[in-house]
Amino acid sequence: MKQPKYRYTTGTNSYVYKFISVGPKGKIKKIVIYSKTSSKDVYNLAFGDYVECDDDLDDLSVSNNRDTQKVLATVASTLFYFLRKHPAAWVFAKGSSEARTRLYRMGISANIKKVSVEFTILGYHETEGWENFVSGRAYESFMITKKLKPVYNEKS
Repeated sequence: MKQPKYRYTTGTNSYVYKFISVGPKGKIKKIVIYSKTSSKDVYNLAFGDYVECDDDLDDLSVSNNRDTQKVLATVASTLFYFLRKHPAAWVFAKGSSEARTRLYRMGISANIKKVSVEFTILGYHETEGWENFVSGRAYESFMITKKLKPVYNEKS
């Protein structure tokens, strides 16, 4: 994905990423958090406005800073970085609203050819369960993981 994105910072564990959105509403601090779930090697992706006083995020806020694509490209960049640091991980993502989930689906669809070279992306239907992501299909949530390189086994 060659879209413009913001620079972000992260700690040594690669679970929390911070960046600043810049637009007509000013500078808005954003945060992306990857948190372990109860399932082995599955992490939840959460992002939104950074609430400094609580050291938390607000995933329901609507910034309207006219940089949606740049923000989403930045979040995607943190996701790819996280998965390269944690290659066995699966990351679960779902928007905090149907509109946001649709926005994520559109972003995945627009970049599926490039992204699917290195990553496996699944979409979830309540009635059909998990399937390989198909552009144009409505999904409720997504899972992504880094494709593992095949092991070369040379016979003696």
